[in-house]
Amino acid sequence: MPAIEDALAVIKRGCDELLVEAELIEKLKTGKPLRVKAGFDPTAPDLHLGHTVLLNKMRQLQDLGHQAVFLIGDFTGMIGDPTGKNATRPPLTPEQVEMNARTYQAQVFKILDPERTEVEFNSRWMGGMNAADMIKLAATHTVARMLERDDFSKRYNGNQPIAIHEFLYPLIQGYDSVALEADLELGGTDQKFNLLMGRELQKHFGQKPQCILTMPLLEGLDGINKMSKSLGNYVGITEPPSEQFGKLMSISDELMWRYIELLSFESLAVIRQWKQEVLQGRNPRDIKVAFAQEIITRFHDRTAAEAALADFEARFRQGAIPDELPEFDFAAPAEGLPITQLLKMAGLVPSTSEAMRSIAGGGVKMDGEKVSDKGLQVAKGSCVVLQVGKRRFARIRLN
Repeated sequence: MPAIEDALAVIKRGCDELLVEAELIEKLKTGKPLRVKAGFDPTAPDLHLGHTVLLNKMRQLQDLGHQAVFLIGDFTGMIGDPTGKNATRPPLTPEQVEMNARTYQAQVFKILDPERTEVEFNSRWMGGMNAADMIKLAATHTVARMLERDDFSKRYNGNQPIAIHEFLYPLIQGYDSVALEADLELGGTDQKFNLLMGRELQKHFGQKPQCILTMPLLEGLDGINKMSKSLGNYVGITEPPSEQFGKLMSISDELMWRYIELLSFESLAVIRQWKQEVLQGRNPRDIKVAFAQEIITRFHDRTAAEAALADFEARFRQGAIPDELPEFDFAAPAEGLPITQLLKMAGLVPSTSEAMRSIAGGGVKMDGEKVSDKGLQVAKGSCVVLQVGKRRFARIRLN
């Protein structure tokens, strides 16, 4: 294993918080591989780049010699985690959980090393608990402690309902750490309360408490909201290479660095060099291309990455779309906005009727593709390049 100082630099790269660093150092000093846990509820069948922030960190820890425990929360998925959005997340059926879990397993090994990965399902221990066992687990914490969780507190103070089963979710996630004897648990910043619950329950059951590493929530393509399939601002890891490439090239130059920090496997030294080169005049587009190709190679292969670049160049560069073009951020309702309205709002046409005439005449393109549907709705969370004629362009983000 590498020196502790070097290992810590890798572990803390891109993280939001490490609790408790001194305890983690003591664990590393033993030279024993850590059991590194991250839990995923199979709430959707496909993973996107936001999910891979934790998987990337697990892979880095594997490369340091540690053991990854990829936990599929099939039991908790049938309960429904509080969403943090003032509402209860609907539980999944056993059939949905089984289908999604199978898909997860097929995807995670595009990142994780199978030789250093245990795949676990928390139904293995939770399914054997009887009512008395669950009541004993519930007795380890008070309602007041549960209300310290931010979303519970907001809902309680706002007189919004909190189902009793929702209080069980943090307890069950925490008990997973007991069952797995985790040394380190990874999670998003929105999971901090649940991760701390694991520490407390391990102490209660006589185990050494796990350390906690929280990772930032990755913004979606809009640069504002958390990456989410429901918002349409995501890059799926199973999407076609050309689609992945186009989406990654659409992100802003500022957001590019955030994506690189959390998703790239390039060394910190290389990333520092890239930033310096951009400061000295290198086009950020070159860095974006290198990053997009890295991602596509990871989830497809090098040949697919090269083909995606060639396709992008053919559609965008040879189509004379400039590197610098006007950018607009518009608020949009849940159903998005009509393309005719967006063309007018961006100043590409004087009126929506002119937008319709331009579409009918074949003079409007979106992301290099000709638009023929005058009723096209552009989804909320999208980032698109609109073109009218040969010289009028705009990049538009719908927030």
